[in-house]
Amino acid sequence: MDNIKERSLRIHMENKGKLSIINKIDVRTKDDLALLYTPGVAEVSRVIAEDKNKVYDYTIKGNTVAVVSDGTRVLGLGDIGPEAALPVMEGKCLLFKKLANVDAFPICLNTKNEDEIVQIVKNIAPVFGGINLEDISSPKVFNIEQRLKKELDIPVFHDDNHGTGIVIMGAFLNAIKLVGKNISQIKLVLNGAGSAGISVARMAARMGVGEIIVCDSKGAIFESREDIKNTYKEEIAKTTNKKKLSGPLSEVVKGADVLIGVSAANAFNQEIIKSMARDAIVFALANPTPEIMPADAKRAGARIIATGRSDFPNQVNNSLAFPGVFRGTLDVRASEINEEMKSAAADAIANIIKDPTYDKILPDALDCRIAPAVAKAVAYAAIKSGVARKEMDPEEIEKQAIKMVC
Repeated sequence: MDNIKERSLRIHMENKGKLSIINKIDVRTKDDLALLYTPGVAEVSRVIAEDKNKVYDYTIKGNTVAVVSDGTRVLGLGDIGPEAALPVMEGKCLLFKKLANVDAFPICLNTKNEDEIVQIVKNIAPVFGGINLEDISSPKVFNIEQRLKKELDIPVFHDDNHGTGIVIMGAFLNAIKLVGKNISQIKLVLNGAGSAGISVARMAARMGVGEIIVCDSKGAIFESREDIKNTYKEEIAKTTNKKKLSGPLSEVVKGADVLIGVSAANAFNQEIIKSMARDAIVFALANPTPEIMPADAKRAGARIIATGRSDFPNQVNNSLAFPGVFRGTLDVRASEINEEMKSAAADAIANIIKDPTYDKILPDALDCRIAPAVAKAVAYAAIKSGVARKEMDPEEIEKQAIKMVC
C-alpha cells in the first residue's frame, strides 16, 4: 500500500496532474487562423445566436461534461476542500475520456453553500452537455441535484447516488441469477440511508424486488418512525418496508437473501451473516474498510460477496456506469437521465457477463465493451421514455463507441 502511495504521488507530480487540453484542429497557416478564429468564427457565432440549439453542432458542448464538487465528501477522506478534491475529479475526467471518449472537465468550487453551488452550475451550463455532481455531502447534494434538474435543460447526474446504484443493481441481478432466486421473492436489506442507499432502494423497487428494508444508524426505516425528518428518508419510508419492521439491523436482517452495505467499516459481524437465508449475498461496499471482510463473511455462510475494493473479487466500481451512461445520454441529447435509463444501464452491465460465477458477477472496470453496451441501452431507454432530443440509432451509437474506445 505504501508503494502505491509513493508511486501515485510521483506520477502526479511528474505530470502535473492527469489532464491537458488538446486541440482538435491544427492551426498552421493564416487561412487556418481565419477559419478557426477571426473573421470566420463570427459566422459560427451568428448561426448559434439565431438558434441556440446549434451550439451542440458547432462547439464542444455536445460531448463535454462538467464534473462538479465542493470537496465535502471525498472518497474515505470526508470534507477535505476543493483543492484536495481536484486530483479525484481529474481522475473521473480521465476515465470519462478513456472509457467512453467523453470530454470532461473538473470544476472544484470554493463554496459549501447550496444556493451558490446551484447558481454557479447554472452560470457555466452553456458550455456543457451534462453535469456530473461528485463528492458533495448529503443531504445537501439531493437538494442541489433536484434544483438543477428543474432549472437546467441538460442532464444532471449525481454519480455517488445513481452511478453506485446502477453498478450495485447490475451485480445484484447476476448474483440472484447465480443462486437461482426469483427477484420478486427476494428480501433485500440495505444498511445506509445516504445517497447510494436511497438510489439502490429506488432502483430495487422499480425492478420488482419483493421486500426492501433500509436501515440507518438508528435501525429500520418505516413510515411511522417518528424521528425521521429527512425528506428523502421520508420518501423511502413510504415505498419500502411494507411490514413496518422495526429495530436494529441485526433484527431485521434475519432471513434476508441479500444484504447491501453502503455505510461504515465493520458495520456487519458474522452473527448478522449467519442469520440470513441460505445462499446469502453480501455486498460490503464501505471503503477502504468494508462492513465485513470477505473471508469473515464467507466463513459465516455468505455465498457471494462483493466489495468496493480492487484487491477482492467482485469490485463494485462506478466507472462501470458513468462513462457509458453519459455516452448514450449525450449521443441522443437526452434532457435528463431518468429511472428507465438507469435500469437499462444496470441490465447492460449485468449482461456483459454471460456466465457469471461466484467470484465474477461484474466485468472488469477497464473492459472496453462496457461503455458501448451501456451507451446503447441508455440511448434506447431515453428514446423509449421520450427524453431524447436527437434521432440516433442506438446500435450505431454502440458501434461508434467501440471504434473510439476499443
